[in-house]
Amino acid sequence: MPQDLQINAPLIGVPGGRHLLDTPALLIDLPVMTRNIERMAAFARSRGIGLRPHVKTHKSVEIARRQVAAGAIGVSCVTMGEAEVMVEGGIPGVLITSPAVTPSKIARLMKLAQRARPGDVMVVVDNPRNLADLVQAASALTHPLDVLVDYGAGYNRTGAATQAQVLELAKLVAAEPRLRLRGLQSYAGNLQHIVAREQRSAAAAGLRETVAGIVAAARRQGLNFEIVTGAGTGTHDLDSQENAFTELQAGSYVFMDAEYTQVLSSEGQPSPFEVSLFVQTAVVSTNAADWVTVDGGTKCFSTDSGAPLVARGVDPASRYAFFGDEHGKLMLPGGPRPALGARVEFVTPHCDPTVNLHDAYHVVDGGTLLAIWPVDARGKR
Repeated sequence: MPQDLQINAPLIGVPGGRHLLDTPALLIDLPVMTRNIERMAAFARSRGIGLRPHVKTHKSVEIARRQVAAGAIGVSCVTMGEAEVMVEGGIPGVLITSPAVTPSKIARLMKLAQRARPGDVMVVVDNPRNLADLVQAASALTHPLDVLVDYGAGYNRTGAATQAQVLELAKLVAAEPRLRLRGLQSYAGNLQHIVAREQRSAAAAGLRETVAGIVAAARRQGLNFEIVTGAGTGTHDLDSQENAFTELQAGSYVFMDAEYTQVLSSEGQPSPFEVSLFVQTAVVSTNAADWVTVDGGTKCFSTDSGAPLVARGVDPASRYAFFGDEHGKLMLPGGPRPALGARVEFVTPHCDPTVNLHDAYHVVDGGTLLAIWPVDARGKR
């Protein structure tokens, strides 16, 4: 059992337990997260589009269950380990969004597909050689393996590079009885964090036009892309237009972070989603004249998207700077200094990789610790 689940467990239900936690502690404000889940589900229903949230954000079976209960049609997983955890937890509609190419990953995929109900495990492909390996391995299945063709939108981390390559792969899948062609994936991670809405909107529109062209070309060749999946938190409201996509893969909306809050707050309008994820730290040294030191450093926060932002506990104008593996430097604008042991909570700079640094969520409502949930798929590859 993760240490975090043991140390703070006696505080569950204790009045004021939130402020007594052993730190650093990853917190979920449950009422806020619940509103975020319900808002995105309601948005998708209003647009007539499916929602298959990415679990790389939270890596939690409990949160995935809540998303499905609110209306999600399934979940998206980057890693085979995430997919295994979700299937084990009874989550339906699992899409593995990165190709499974090594012999060990393919073997795990076949075992997972055989264990799940037909259609409940899907995988993407972007290479004919990988496709041939999947065909050979799928001979052991009692039902066809469900496959989507991956198109290299965005960063081109994976995906077929051209429409012609997409269509050629789709033909190969459709011609193979051991496989079932389900659709097209086109996820553009590079669009999600464009701060200027007009620029983000134009870029997303260009991708939707490309995707619509691929789908139309496939249809002319007798190929049916039942599923067209992609989009993210940053483009969810844009990519639900024009019927280019049939579903959204948005994930970070459940928690939000410093970067996405900036992206989705445009022209003076607040983000439709609220920050529900925080890291609580304690002040461990007050001896320096110009700063205090907290017990959360690079092993506590992601470092790829700037510094954490103060949420509560000290003046919000206070500035955090990374101060080593286990510590942060908190520079105060003036006024009262926090006492030794005072709790300071931060908005994470990037929620997904921050979550992966922690074993457990401390689920709170106001000052009360309601529960401690494991980060089930942490480190699962």
